[in-house]
Amino acid sequence: MVRIGNFFFRYRNYLFIFLYLALFIPSPPLFSERDFGPDFYWYPLIIGLAITVIGQLIRGMTISLAYIVRGGKDKKVYADRLVTNGIFAHCRNPLYVGNILMLLGVGILVNSLLYLLFFIPLFLFIYQAIVLAEEKFLRRKFGVEFEAYAQNVHRWLINPVGLAKTISGMHFLWRRWLIKEYNTQVVWLVGIALILFFKYTHWRWDAATRNGWFIVVLLTLAVYYLTVRYLKKSGKWAVAA
Repeated sequence: MVRIGNFFFRYRNYLFIFLYLALFIPSPPLFSERDFGPDFYWYPLIIGLAITVIGQLIRGMTISLAYIVRGGKDKKVYADRLVTNGIFAHCRNPLYVGNILMLLGVGILVNSLLYLLFFIPLFLFIYQAIVLAEEKFLRRKFGVEFEAYAQNVHRWLINPVGLAKTISGMHFLWRRWLIKEYNTQVVWLVGIALILFFKYTHWRWDAATRNGWFIVVLLTLAVYYLTVRYLKKSGKWAVAA
């Protein structure tokens, strides 16, 4: 598993491209008119959006309160310090939990039974392997410190006890959230827009109206992306890593 984890850690960014493309593979529906009535599409819409937004908010809180440098070193697992504050005091892998919820949510939103039965379990297996590879490195480098941390904080479940105190007791660096996350946010939002405009055929609008609004959304996201990128590259939004 560790060897598998090291392999996928190296190529994990490509994994998301594959998983987003997999959303549009034809599949039997998770919710259907036969089982849930003519308004069945409200179920995947509300449930999917709620879960995927919660995933992004978890990532946002994690990055804004106590950021952990992502990307490793030379495409290998690496850490120069053990981060145990912020949301990391309640879960060892909150960024990964956020990713899982974001993909689970869009899988429900696209109403794909195939995605939930095959691609989500595949994603969970890969993430488990990556985490095991990371933990092997952390145990080797930080020893007793990591063992004590691992005994007190769950690998996947976010412990709600004291979470409000943690959030209120730290400074929320929202600019860091945007600077570190804008690429992920834009890809995520484009995916949601594609699903809502082209998979949800129940809305009462013609193709020209639908395409027009989709272009407006894309242009808005492009402006957001370019603005945050400029603020980051120019140093106007310099924040601590």
